[in-house]
Amino acid sequence: MDFASSSGGTGRATTSAKIVVAGGFGVGKTTFVGAVSEINPLRTEAVMTSASAGIDDLTHTGDKTTTTVAMDFGRITLDQDLILYLFGTPGQDRFWFMWDDLVRGAIGAVVLVDTRRLADCFPAVDYFENSGLPFVIALNGFDGHQPYTPEEVREALQIGPDAPIITTDARHRADAKSGLITLVEHALMARLK
Repeated sequence: MDFASSSGGTGRATTSAKIVVAGGFGVGKTTFVGAVSEINPLRTEAVMTSASAGIDDLTHTGDKTTTTVAMDFGRITLDQDLILYLFGTPGQDRFWFMWDDLVRGAIGAVVLVDTRRLADCFPAVDYFENSGLPFVIALNGFDGHQPYTPEEVREALQIGPDAPIITTDARHRADAKSGLITLVEHALMARLK
């Protein structure tokens, strides 16, 4: 886990860190990165074609017409001295081979969860638990609906009390920023242990 520092010629140290935004297909990763990024985010989206029929479950994402095929990239300055670089992962399992490269050097991850499809987040949670990378669970409420409490989700996911679980709306900058702050604080505390 690395925080990179430089003075940038200002005489003041600026710290940067890499954050991964992960989760299942159609959970809101691209939306999250786009909502909070202060730059126009880089998106590697492709139009979904009939080739994905029967592979990608569109039950809860019927209006989805594109999908991330490599990554999303954004940047946010949390404080004048702290810049976060955001890397959104692709959600489908056929693109998971890229996760190791996307995660390399990250201080932590935000795992977005659609509680209507809780099982879709299991692979991301397992990945970060097995890698030892600090993560937070962000319950993305679709249509403003949060059917389960964070504690109910904690029990369903069988994760310990150390991993923060928050509610969010990936469309709103303030919610996404709050989730990133929670992750940075969690990653710093995990580093001190």
